Amino acid sequence: MEQEQNNNLLPIGKMAKANRVTIATLRLYDEIDLLKPAYTDPETGYRYYDIRQTSRLDFIRYMRDLGLSLSDIHDLLRKEDISLIEEKLIEKGNQIHRQFRELKAMHEAVDRTIQSIERFRKSPVSGTISLEFIDRRFILYAPCTENFYQAGIVAYEKTIQDLRTSLMEKELPQILSYSLGTSVLQSNFEKGAFIPDKVFIFGDRQLQEYGDNIQILDSGMYACIYLDRFDDEVKYAKELLTYCRENEYTISGDYICEELTEFNIFDNKQRSMFLRLQIPVSFQKKP
Repeated sequence: MEQEQNNNLLPIGKMAKANRVTIATLRLYDEIDLLKPAYTDPETGYRYYDIRQTSRLDFIRYMRDLGLSLSDIHDLLRKEDISLIEEKLIEKGNQIHRQFRELKAMHEAVDRTIQSIERFRKSPVSGTISLEFIDRRFILYAPCTENFYQAGIVAYEKTIQDLRTSLMEKELPQILSYSLGTSVLQSNFEKGAFIPDKVFIFGDRQLQEYGDNIQILDSGMYACIYLDRFDDEVKYAKELLTYCRENEYTISGDYICEELTEFNIFDNKQRSMFLRLQIPVSFQKKP
């Protein structure tokens, strides 16, 4: 046939091989009117493609590599509007950016969890006091509306639940909400008044994308004590305060309770927490 003798025409097999796609892919593109063959033999049904159709196939493959669906590509080619292509790619770029942020958050969460497990395995026994330098941290917080030190663990659970609900409304990935902390104002703590001020999650600069309630905890020296029971927090916090006063440390900020790990493996009825209580301190250097 004349069409078969045309040097511009390639049988479907050669077209597929030349463009590193499968024959099944070209057949699918034909069926959904995305890329029709230049000629179909009426007797055999064999499909032939004009070699110049390669550019259109390249475009389809490129759009697929960018993550667009066949339906989106079909719509773009049908409308032949370059501005729509730009608009769709901008939309896809934003989607990829969100996915990248989520993957980055997941990667950081994996690293944090590994570090938490290692720290838990190598941690001191409950009641151990230490002086530690802690790097600068970002927190995303909400005000505490209930005194869970008086009301107990159920009130604490409700406080955490309220925090996570507010974070979900800000579209913060769930995986970022597991590094929990609470604080008591320095003025209350030094008087022995345990009135929670804030509940928060720890993170990095990325938290700034999810709201205005951001606070930076400066790097510095902290007097710390470790424990593994929520109910013992006040008792150990008072011991830590006494330790600071006996050593004449200057308290330089709010009291912080950080939940280092939470593994509900051995008890499914309540949190299995490992806590680090922290008091920021400074020292009077002698000449």
